Amino acid sequence: MAVDPRGADLKRLLVEDPGGPVVMLNLLRFAEGGVESYREYARHLTRTFLPRYGAEVLYAGTGSTVLVAEDGQSWDAVVVVRYPDRAAFARMVADPEYQEVTRLRTVALSEAVLQATSPWG
Repeated sequence: MAVDPRGADLKRLLVEDPGGPVVMLNLLRFAEGGVESYREYARHLTRTFLPRYGAEVLYAGTGSTVLVAEDGQSWDAVVVVRYPDRAAFARMVADPEYQEVTRLRTVALSEAVLQATSPWG
């Protein structure tokens, strides 16, 4: 299962851009021993890359009691990040320095959902 966006995914993100800010929903399932690797990735992300691209973490938390989900649909963690626009997200993931760090995220996860959201109204 893919845990990182591919080039075609990023192109589609930009083509389908309604304009304005984008909030990225991250649903994370950690590989065995992956929590510490993800924490190291998150440190780099919040100290370097999010400020560089005008983004901010709105929420980060550990999955807890599942009320409505099929077996296997619970998540270990949820992270919600706001970017000024989709282009800022695309520039960040294309940044060579970010690409060196993203390997920490890749090895940390066994499964992920990364979904762009748009505000209602």
